[in-house]
Amino acid sequence: MPDVDSSSLPAGAAAPSGTAFYLTTPIYYVNDAPHIGHAYTTVAADVVTRWHRQRQEDVWFLTGTDEHGQKVLRTAEANGVSPQEWADRLVEAEWKPVLRTIDALNDDFIRTTQERHTTRVQAFISDLHDKGEIYAGSYEGPYCVGCEEYKLPGDLLDGTGEYEGEKVCPIHGKPVEMLAEQNYFFRMSAYAERLLALYEEHPEFVQPASARNEVIGFVKQGLQDLSISRSTFDWGVPIPWDDKHVLYVWFDALLNYMTAVGYGSDDPAEQERFARTWPASVHLVGKDILRFHAVIWPAMLMAAGLPLPTTVFAHGWLLVGGEKMSKSKLTGIAPAQITDHFGSDAFRYYFMRAIAFGGDGSFSWEDISSRYQAELANGFGNLASRVTAMIGKNFGGSLPAAGAATDAEVALEAVAAKAVADAEAAIDRLAIHEAISAVWTLVDATNLYLTEQEPWKVAKLPGETDAEGAGVPGGRLATILVTAAEALRSLAVLLHPVMPQATGKLWDALGAEATLGALGAQPVAGAASFGALPAGTVVTKGASLFPRLEDPTV
Repeated sequence: MPDVDSSSLPAGAAAPSGTAFYLTTPIYYVNDAPHIGHAYTTVAADVVTRWHRQRQEDVWFLTGTDEHGQKVLRTAEANGVSPQEWADRLVEAEWKPVLRTIDALNDDFIRTTQERHTTRVQAFISDLHDKGEIYAGSYEGPYCVGCEEYKLPGDLLDGTGEYEGEKVCPIHGKPVEMLAEQNYFFRMSAYAERLLALYEEHPEFVQPASARNEVIGFVKQGLQDLSISRSTFDWGVPIPWDDKHVLYVWFDALLNYMTAVGYGSDDPAEQERFARTWPASVHLVGKDILRFHAVIWPAMLMAAGLPLPTTVFAHGWLLVGGEKMSKSKLTGIAPAQITDHFGSDAFRYYFMRAIAFGGDGSFSWEDISSRYQAELANGFGNLASRVTAMIGKNFGGSLPAAGAATDAEVALEAVAAKAVADAEAAIDRLAIHEAISAVWTLVDATNLYLTEQEPWKVAKLPGETDAEGAGVPGGRLATILVTAAEALRSLAVLLHPVMPQATGKLWDALGAEATLGALGAQPVAGAASFGALPAGTVVTKGASLFPRLEDPTV
């Protein structure tokens, strides 16, 4: 594996980078089943990585589960099983199936109880210990089991109601516990200045800007050395030089981003993968775990002399009734509750478009129902049905040759070109909502184009049909319908990362598979220009992409 001395690099972030676009989700705790807050992050990761694949890039997309720590241990005990049994059950019955529910196309699924992870974690911390970055000490302070984190007094809130007189975690709303332990510590305080230099010299490292400002403010208050072991329970990665301690769950979990792609492996294939993928391009995280990823993680890598990821992007929370999505507060909604009614494409579209990625957003059944009807069924779905039906009716389902383009056709193609350019730029900012909005300008423009060009009236004009009533190739009607079909082809390519099932059906309806190849292999840039579908391509109407639905019962 590469051994890069980060002390010789500007703030540690300018190290040689891998050639792949490598994106990760957080690894999710297995103390409970996934809710739509977890699925939101994973869908965002999937949309971005699918988009990069359609740029013809080498892509690696990692997700997985965090299975150690006190929270998982207590949940397993409460359910009368060992923590390993609990993790195995949840991963196979809940966490892996939800990836299929939301159509995630991940390349790997890491579990922190896998040997490939635990042995490499032990090698990493042994190296830090040998370098003098870890020392023995004692610590006492308030600890939130939900966060798996010691809290500073200023982080806590005064409890109310049943927790009156107690200090509670602001994220979980439950009392913290006072813990006193003999621990091993990581010399994190030594990296405060280098971290501040990193944020200054590489503002892209923490995004969005509000998250970066929060992290800078936190580090400027001063960093303490980090307690990285626990001796009061044994569910964790054993400390190699002291088996009475297990590694702090976050120090264990953060390393998954490297262990999963081959860090520390003797296998040449895994060594090649690590060289190709590391450092990661993007870590997608929820804002509640930002400090772990933007402070602890880069300090760990600096201490090890390894290159840092390019970007840690912290998105906001999904809110239900004004509160963060939470199983413990009974606001957790399983993804299948939505996909069983609306389908996975509508789930993906709604959460990626309705919420500005990077900020908080509220979910409501009324809003998703309204957007499904107006934007998907009436907007995009009806457009596809109208165009394919008119080609079937007027040209027997065979795409005709177009005639000369007018200003209207040139203008619509210009909308497609601008949509591609604007969406590309938005994806690079991880502004997924803006990318979809940019693409949707082509949906609206194509609907308007048909309204203004009135092909149903053009079909009745002299010279537009032959003696049998079939449309004439090269006529005005043919030009309108070919242009509309090209707009649909562009939309299928651009919306495929967001709605893979519906766009796959549209691709089939346009007959594009036979003439242009698989939809997932189409370059994004190719969606900017019309004229790809050859005359004679077989076009079929097919079933509605987004059938009308009854109001959901919830």
